Amino acid sequence: MKKLLLILSLMIVSIGIFTGCGNKEEGEKLYVYNWGEYMDPEVRDLFEEETGIEVVYDEFEQNEEMFPRIKTNAVQFDLVCPSDYMIQKMISEDLLAEINYDNVPNIEYIAQTMLESSEAFDPGNKYSVPYMWGTLGILYNKTMVDETIDSWSAIFDEKYSGEILMIDSVRDAFGIALEYLGYDLNSTNEAELDEAKALLQAQYPLVQAYVVDQVRDKMIGGEAAIGVIYSGEAIYTKRENPDLEYVVPKEGSNQWIDSWVIPKNAKNKENAEAFINFLNKPEIALMNFEYITYSTPNTAARDMIEDEDIKNSSVAFPDQETLDRCTPFQFLGEEIENLYIDKWNDVKSNIE
Repeated sequence: MKKLLLILSLMIVSIGIFTGCGNKEEGEKLYVYNWGEYMDPEVRDLFEEETGIEVVYDEFEQNEEMFPRIKTNAVQFDLVCPSDYMIQKMISEDLLAEINYDNVPNIEYIAQTMLESSEAFDPGNKYSVPYMWGTLGILYNKTMVDETIDSWSAIFDEKYSGEILMIDSVRDAFGIALEYLGYDLNSTNEAELDEAKALLQAQYPLVQAYVVDQVRDKMIGGEAAIGVIYSGEAIYTKRENPDLEYVVPKEGSNQWIDSWVIPKNAKNKENAEAFINFLNKPEIALMNFEYITYSTPNTAARDMIEDEDIKNSSVAFPDQETLDRCTPFQFLGEEIENLYIDKWNDVKSNIE
């Protein structure tokens, strides 16, 4: 009898648990996929406190790592933060949902110039909201080099062998090589890509390591003389080590924009839009800027920056002359993108 009562009790508890699960409100969770260390954790906590929506958070290191997970729906996300050219690719493959701006009134704080720049990869700003932006350049340790660096030539110079940290990113690496050779960083000309590949292969023996996020700590610690780095990381490293200097090389570089997008199959679209709106509150945008030090497109947040050196920093907010020699990446089509990847794999494998 006791055993029967115990079984009945367990059945009742089980029914209660599953019934409770079935009655949970739709959209109480928000699944976010973002770059590593690209948001102040406290921001997520504040959003959860304000809305009651739990943020389930995952990170990626490269656009090319993120894309297949979204395309195959291997893991379902409601909100993702790709870069410009990848957003263009996702739009072309019909992977994104249009944003309902009635749910994102704080879009008013995004600089008009940034929205206009975004039109290059998202005409009409239908699918994306800018989150951070910046440039790609060279960070060098003034105590470890005997010159003022202003050219990509430094990262191909044998005298810095073993002291170079090269960026582990196919489009960035080829963009650098193409710019140095005098070509368009969005080149689709295979002969030009082969020249860029040969240059990167010649660089291979000189490289201490291929890195992305790790460049920051290595440069701060004086483990290398020169590193290819995003401008936001450069701001942080210069704070930690005053011997470091950042430059956008004279040949030209990439100006990038990372933006929030909503996958077409997102189950919690309105919550995703609520989070985008929350991130665009000036005080929240300021928190993220101060945490990750990447350039904010939020004009009100920039006005709130108290450190005048940072507020007027040419690294965080470069002048027009610098931006004029920077080019956004474009999606070049699947065939050309695969060509880039194959050639980059050859470089990384040290294959002729």
